Amino acid sequence: MNKDLRIAFFPDSYLEVNGAAMTCKRLADYARDNGLPFLVFHAGRKTERTENGSVIHYSLKRSPISFPLDEELAYDPLFQRHTKLVLDELLKFEPDVIHITGPNDVSIVGAYIAWKLQIPLVGSWHTNVHEFAAQRLNKLFRFMPQKIRSGIVGFAEDKILSGAVLYYKMPKVVLAPNQELVDLLGKGTERSSFLMGRGVDPERFSPKYRTVSDGKIRLGSVGRLRAEKNVRALVEIEKQLIAQGFTNFEFLVVGEGSERDHLERNLKNARFTGFLEGEKLSEAYANMDIFLFPSETDAFGNVAQEAAASGVVPIVSDKGGPKYLIEHDDSGFVARNIDEFVQFTSLLMSDADKLGTMRSRARESAMSKSWNSIFEGVYAAYRESIRIAELRRNAARNASSASQGRI
Repeated sequence: MNKDLRIAFFPDSYLEVNGAAMTCKRLADYARDNGLPFLVFHAGRKTERTENGSVIHYSLKRSPISFPLDEELAYDPLFQRHTKLVLDELLKFEPDVIHITGPNDVSIVGAYIAWKLQIPLVGSWHTNVHEFAAQRLNKLFRFMPQKIRSGIVGFAEDKILSGAVLYYKMPKVVLAPNQELVDLLGKGTERSSFLMGRGVDPERFSPKYRTVSDGKIRLGSVGRLRAEKNVRALVEIEKQLIAQGFTNFEFLVVGEGSERDHLERNLKNARFTGFLEGEKLSEAYANMDIFLFPSETDAFGNVAQEAAASGVVPIVSDKGGPKYLIEHDDSGFVARNIDEFVQFTSLLMSDADKLGTMRSRARESAMSKSWNSIFEGVYAAYRESIRIAELRRNAARNASSASQGRI
């Protein structure tokens, strides 16, 4: 049935380096590998059309007045100038479903055209924008008294979340990366809500890439070094480990961002690699023993799953999506606060047998996550959106016929 579906995809993040962009590209790869007709519109450095098997990519250039939102991600107030080009391409492609992601310039064009052409619309949530914004506002206003700052940040977070939920009322079917968000969006939008998790490549992320054998325990961190990732928690974790007498360890920090300078100045036993990709990233993961992910804003947490596939024990926060990836005290740990991050880390550093067992369990757990099964679920959501649209059309026709019969 998938082969009958023609999908037009409008991701807000595609060429950037982050988990959401990686997932969007994986979805296009799934369509290509299975010969499914798939049209992707995304922002790029220039406007051009390319084809890769059954997938058509349309890169749309942003204007000079675009402004940055996060790292490479930007917003172009003039992006709708591409609407006619997109509309012409869609009329030729004849999609059955249009799929949008977050409230960004690219997806807004897709949502408008879906409404204009009356094409079933599916929306997927990839980023907890309300929590990201709250973290940054908290940092921006840290000169204020705690009570006042908390009030401002809390108010802003609630309003941004309400706006995001309102945006996701446009699709008739919504997708989210963890059950907490599935429930929130289903209730808030009164739409059909499905889980769209993320898979991992067990060949790309594997213990086979390990190159160290010096007996030193490596505590890993991978991702953007930004305030919303709560990476300053690593400094406090190190302080408590040193206070407990641990010395034979090293932080291996992979990534770039505005918090790197703070970490370099305050972590005593750390090596910074900067941004890595390909086999160098695979090697870095595999050389870790324990993966520390204190972020409280991630909707999913790809890096925790990649670490687990590499045979590394992840310790994650109990806030956000990563906790759904972990079976506590089996394939990893879920920590409620900094003290618990330290507690679980010191436990593993003190017990080589437990560390070895949990490394194996982390790998086994990650290998059970299949990209194919995830995207089969996405196509099921596409079919559901078509079914809902057909029901609405039938209801409208019946109402019209009944009205004419009364005249």
